[in-house]
Amino acid sequence: MMRIRDILHLTQQQTDVVAQGWVQTARTAKNVTFIELTDGSTLRPLQVVVGENCTGSADTPGTGAAIRVRGDLVPSPAAGQAFELVAAELEVVGPVGDDYPLQKKRHSFEFLRTIAHLRPRARTFGAVFRVRHALSMAIHRFFDERGFIQVHTPIITGSDCEGAGQMFRVTTLPASMPPMADGEVDFSKDFFGKPASLTVSGQLEGEIFALAFSNIYTFGPTFRAENSHTARHASEFWMVEPEMAFCDLAGDRRVAEEFIRDIVGAVLTRCGDDIDFFDEWVEKGLRRRLEALVSSSFETMTYTEAVAALENAKKSFEFPVKWGLDLQSEHERWITEELVKRPVFLIDYPRDIKAFYMRVNDDGRTVAAMDLLVPHVGEIIGGSQREERLPVLDEQLERFHLKKEDYWWYRDLRRFGGVPHAGFGLGFERALMYVTGMQNIRDVIPFPRTPGSADF
Repeated sequence: MMRIRDILHLTQQQTDVVAQGWVQTARTAKNVTFIELTDGSTLRPLQVVVGENCTGSADTPGTGAAIRVRGDLVPSPAAGQAFELVAAELEVVGPVGDDYPLQKKRHSFEFLRTIAHLRPRARTFGAVFRVRHALSMAIHRFFDERGFIQVHTPIITGSDCEGAGQMFRVTTLPASMPPMADGEVDFSKDFFGKPASLTVSGQLEGEIFALAFSNIYTFGPTFRAENSHTARHASEFWMVEPEMAFCDLAGDRRVAEEFIRDIVGAVLTRCGDDIDFFDEWVEKGLRRRLEALVSSSFETMTYTEAVAALENAKKSFEFPVKWGLDLQSEHERWITEELVKRPVFLIDYPRDIKAFYMRVNDDGRTVAAMDLLVPHVGEIIGGSQREERLPVLDEQLERFHLKKEDYWWYRDLRRFGGVPHAGFGLGFERALMYVTGMQNIRDVIPFPRTPGSADF
């Protein structure tokens, strides 16, 4: 038994070849049926020729049917394929009815989201999830080859990494009548004896292991209870977060640049057919854009320099530009696509718009933060040097109205052998959108979790 990908890589004809998969299309002409068969291993289908001498099923299998075919692989007279499988035996393993939803060649992404259990069989989503796998493997390989240790950080946590409070509560208390004490819910009666939530990041726990193993990374699910309906937000997504001891912001940038070049290059090499498909059907010029990123030199500029450039830009923006405000996607894209015209690291952001754990710069107004902006998308990586000085960290906790006692263990890391360290985060689905050209995060994750949607 061979996968279709391996059959298509054969360089000479063979006898007694067995293939199995799902019918993508079937057309009949002059007592011969031509079937395009796919098993998910490659974008390109295998053409199966079913003639009068084929034994087995008497009926032509419909689109979506699962079949097993035995026959000879022979040179194909058709353009675009070296060989085709002439069927001697055909077995319908899983039949379909006329109500199979994927009868047409093209469906809207909105419709396909309503049948998440079937959409992986559509060509676009087959390509998406093959690239998703290849990108995931490239990430693990990148860190493994450089001696990083993978750490599985907790999904249930008692701390809020971002300090934003938009977290999903995890509780066994009854929703209708929870135990009360002094007018508030008594979480001492809960499963963990205190409030617990789904994690928004594995970074803080990752720092624990970085201060023991030097270089580590996490790659796991994260959750945000943000009531956002944009094409870039999901309530459940995956994050890649390396953390490096004895590392400053400049070293952080070097690793991030090497990382993004490597994983994009790996996808171009491994998923060439899928990228070409996206280039033709999803985003014209995608391959050229990805190749440009891999070969580009990355620029570095400060947030202050970026704001000054935006204020002097001969362009009107929907959102205001002012020092101290967060940059929006339109600002980030203008910087990369019109000002710099290549990827750029923005560094040294205002202290008050970044997280409490970022190292305060000597000016007292900014922190050693970085965002990697790329053309077409804007921010794709965010990171910082972490604040390793305990007095300054305590000042940050107070500034962000966070309780020291909730971060006692995080403070201990500064008390017991703490060192300068840094790291960054890559939203895996955002990266997948970038390399496929897909415009909605719901279309690059198998079962999207968004406000009002948890069907599968």
